[in-house]
Amino acid sequence: MSAQTGSGVPSNYVVQVCRFGWISLAQLVRAPSHSRRAGAARRCARHSLWLTASIGAAIIVLMYLLDATEIGWMPPRGTGWLWPVRILTEFGKSKYVLWALAALLLVTALLFPRARGTPRSVLVGFGTRILFIFFAVLLPVLAGEVLKEVVGRGRPFVGGAANAFNFSHFSGSEAYASFPSGHATTAFALAFAVSAVWPHLRSVMLIYAVIIAATRLVLLAHHPSDVVAGALVGVIGAMFVRYWFAARHLAFTIRRDGAIEPLAGPSLGHLKRVARGAFAP
Repeated sequence: MSAQTGSGVPSNYVVQVCRFGWISLAQLVRAPSHSRRAGAARRCARHSLWLTASIGAAIIVLMYLLDATEIGWMPPRGTGWLWPVRILTEFGKSKYVLWALAALLLVTALLFPRARGTPRSVLVGFGTRILFIFFAVLLPVLAGEVLKEVVGRGRPFVGGAANAFNFSHFSGSEAYASFPSGHATTAFALAFAVSAVWPHLRSVMLIYAVIIAATRLVLLAHHPSDVVAGALVGVIGAMFVRYWFAARHLAFTIRRDGAIEPLAGPSLGHLKRVARGAFAP
């Protein structure tokens, strides 16, 4: 008979949950092992430079030609019929997305000791993919927070005018945390990460990211260049995390041309069967 913890949970169960978490994190920091990782690194670097150059140029154009003008197209702050937009925009808040992903990881870890054989393999595969998505969102969100502090761009109408060049570097003020958009960073990082793991969801996730970015403009929380910059930070950050996982053969593999593609993973049907088996009497 297994020993019990103070809460009545078998100590062996707690050990297995902790062991699952420890092994999962250890996999992330082990030395890269994929033989084609150098080709993937070069390809990732090329794509990142191309995206930064092209989208960076677009950001500059937007700042000069559209940012101040676009503010006049939006409804005034506090407009009553904007309440659905205020609800929608919350789905792009980083803390909600990250806590939801963390909850999925916790549920996976709690189910792990109850599973054996194939169900356990299914949980490991699913947990690895959720762990990838979690870090693919977390890394760009943190990078975006640093950029916000350094750039210190004023939000629309901060200072009393529609000024696209209102900066107060290192101010630490929420009023001067417009560039890049944190919601856009979160939404596009999540969209890229989910699409990387489950390509058939690409269209749905792109629509989600565009809607979140649009809500930030409608609510006058950001300039157009802010949301474009957020999208850039989100995608490049998620690309880096995808390479990190692929180099360790976690959830992804690398083709001969250096392209990264997802490994076959558990289907929704597999996950449902594992969950039903875990909670069966």
